[in-house]
Parts: sequence; C-alpha cells; structure tokens
Amino acid sequence: MLEKIKQTAEFLKETTAHHPTVGIILGTGLGGLVNEIEVEHAIAYENIPNFPVSTVEGHSGKLIFGTLGGKNVVALQGRFHFYEGYSMEEVVFPVRVMKFLGIESLFVSNACGGVNPDFEVGEIMIIDDHINLFPTNPLIGKNYDELGPRFPDMSEPYDHKMIAMAEKIAKENNIRIAKGTYAGLSGPTLETPAEYKFVRAIGADAVGMSTVPEVIAARHMGIPCFGFSIVTDLGVPGKIIEMTHEIVQGIAAEAEPKMTLILKEILTQI
Repeated sequence: MLEKIKQTAEFLKETTAHHPTVGIILGTGLGGLVNEIEVEHAIAYENIPNFPVSTVEGHSGKLIFGTLGGKNVVALQGRFHFYEGYSMEEVVFPVRVMKFLGIESLFVSNACGGVNPDFEVGEIMIIDDHINLFPTNPLIGKNYDELGPRFPDMSEPYDHKMIAMAEKIAKENNIRIAKGTYAGLSGPTLETPAEYKFVRAIGADAVGMSTVPEVIAARHMGIPCFGFSIVTDLGVPGKIIEMTHEIVQGIAAEAEPKMTLILKEILTQI
C-alpha cells in the first residue's frame, strides 16, 4: 500500500509541479467550492494511478490543484464512501496521497442528518468531535510507521484553533452556525427513526456516511483537521420526512456560499 501511495504522489508531483499545503474534501452538493479556487490543474480520478473512481451523483470525480485564500490547495471534488464497496484502505487512500504531496492541514465537508432538536435544515455545523460507528477502522491491519504510530491519539480529532477561527469569522459575518459531534455510519440507507434516536442518545448531534475514516487517517499522519457539516434533514421525532439524494444535494448547495466564505477566511489566517 505504501508504495502505491508514493507512486501516486510522485505521478501528481510530476504532472502538476504543484506544492499544496492544504487539502480539501468536498462532500455531497458542495463541489461548487471549486469555483472559488484559482484552478491550475484538474485531473479526472480515472487518469490517476491507483485512484478509486467516485460513483455517487453530486461527486464529480476530479482532483483539483490551485490556490484559495492565498494558499496552495489540493481538493477532492468527490470523495469515496465505504458504502460504494470500497475498502477502508481505498476510502482513505487520497488523504494519504495528500500527505505525501505536502499538505499541513485538511478541511472536510459533508451533508448530514441533524439529530439535535435545536438544529434547522440548511444549518452549518462545525464538527468538534466524532463517533466511529462504521463496522471497521481505516487503521486496522499492518501499521506503517512512515504514516503514523500503531495507536494514534484522538484526543483532538478536530483542531481547536481552526474551530475558534471559524466561530469568530461566522460571528463577524452574521452567519448562524452550530457546533457538535458527528456520528459516521456505513449507509447507504438513510437512518430509521429508531437509529436517529440511538445516535442522539449516545451523544451525537448529526449523522452521516463519510468524514470519520478520512479524519482518522489524517490524524494518524499528524495532520490537523477542520470539518463542516451541512444539515440537510432532521432526524428529530416529529420532523422526520421522506428524503431523497436530490433534496440533500439542493439544500447543501444553498448553504455552500456561507461555508465557502468561512473556509476562505480561515485559509487566509493559517
């Protein structure tokens, strides 16, 4: 696996001659952030050695190199999900490649279901912690010391300094934000009412099908992380409605400009 990561990173370095310091993973309906990036290179996943290929609508499947907020960035326009049939190793492969490209921080975004009764549809939640409810972990198996330690610390999965920055930026721009814990499940089914209740009971504020494996892999490699969730539906008794992927995409796209503003401002400050 390590050789594949290095091979892919070397291909991208030779192809782009780009030196990113920030990695970005764009979730469902959030790919429009790429419009804010001054793009230098856009490479389709199928043209990158060893890369998986995204199969989900709303995930376009390109690796973007450019600048945003004065920083060199590499952005995944379309992530990989465990429910697509990928192994955890494949799900986090791009994050590990980003590390070998030189990133020093990782920004992740997703669309989620809100289980906190105070949340509203379209609300932006800053992730300050997570619960791994996937049936496995991306670090299971042989540990490569070149990536990180066998038993990585997870006392600060999401960077406190960047969270404080985001809260300050949101306040200055009159953007309503929440802060909370994200629970990651395998999917692809959306949650039942009982599952929503369970997730809330164990301490989560939102639930989704991504992000957690990527952050685990990033923290294993010592990369500070910042995460956004856009609440696209509510798993709250009395507010649960039938949802479709199209509705989720639409709500996420509406909230995207606020998330983009906050992210760009953080990049100018780090």
